[in-house]
Amino acid sequence: MADATRDDIQLPYRYLGNSGLRVSTICLGTMTFGALESSRPGQCDEPTAHSLLDAFVQAGGNFIDTADVYQFGVSESIIGNWLVKRPDVRSKMIIATKLWGPMDKDDPNCRGLSRHHVLLAVEQSLHRLRTDYIDLYQIHCWDDGTPLEETLRALNDLVKMGKVHYIGVSNVTGWQFQKIIDTSKYLGLNQIISNQAQYSLLCRSTEWELLEVCKREGVAMLPWSPLKGGLLTGKYERGVVPDDPKSSRIAWVEADKKSRSNQSHPSLTQYADKDEYWELIKAMREIATKHDASVAQVAIAWLLHQPAVSSVVIGARTVSQLQDNLKAAQLKLDPEEVSLLTTLSNETLPYPYEMVFRLQKGRERN
Repeated sequence: MADATRDDIQLPYRYLGNSGLRVSTICLGTMTFGALESSRPGQCDEPTAHSLLDAFVQAGGNFIDTADVYQFGVSESIIGNWLVKRPDVRSKMIIATKLWGPMDKDDPNCRGLSRHHVLLAVEQSLHRLRTDYIDLYQIHCWDDGTPLEETLRALNDLVKMGKVHYIGVSNVTGWQFQKIIDTSKYLGLNQIISNQAQYSLLCRSTEWELLEVCKREGVAMLPWSPLKGGLLTGKYERGVVPDDPKSSRIAWVEADKKSRSNQSHPSLTQYADKDEYWELIKAMREIATKHDASVAQVAIAWLLHQPAVSSVVIGARTVSQLQDNLKAAQLKLDPEEVSLLTTLSNETLPYPYEMVFRLQKGRERN
């Protein structure tokens, strides 16, 4: 039996960028915690969420990601209630959360990255998480409305106060990411240690800018949506669109593509007629069979073979689904398999990337 199917899952650890933090190579994403009234399938009630957290810790997981806007604070509160039930784990866990989005739609200052909102948001997250500190505080997006220096100084003050230990970013462009890093250095502030970005075999554009900055600046890449909303699980067949929106996220999107299809919830029909997609899935199935693994494990394992990736953020609906995906951390792909998947999932490079990358061949430094 291959390592990827062992029952005694024990997650390995990697450094989080250039920091001294060691995190499990799988991070438990908690966007599915709460919001049971939503029509979107896959949401977890609190007992199920706590079971997922317990199973994650049992497997050696120590890295949990959430955000204040996930179900407008419910996700954070569920984690906070679990931490109260499990006082033995808080000092061992790396709790990451994010700020940016509006928590009060009637308050124009309850959004973005102003000093006012940063200081307010952290107190509210600490209260919901029922903890004295946040291990990794991430800006959830860039804010055109706030001077960058104002945001970075506010975040730096939180580190000085001990309310936040490390700072990260999420959902920024390449120039924004480099600007944040350079400005922090220029002002002598605490450095960004992580970038949480969408990255998968179906989202390779992250490599063009963000991953390069991570590699050159010693910042951890934390991929989210590693399975591209279920499209990299191998569950779907060509010409067959799932039609039960209560049990399938893909079917839920297809039922109302105009309002539901987005980066977090992609539509299957946009890939349905692409030969390249089905060739990729075919190769993933063959690799999965060879390793006695699942297609989802192969998708996650490919990410863990990429440079600068410290941990992959995954969500789960059930303990069995979580445990299956955790086995990806033990799946060792052959270099030829990594190369094949990379080739099959390559995206057409637009200008200037195609020209720049082509001209750099033979100019790389070891």
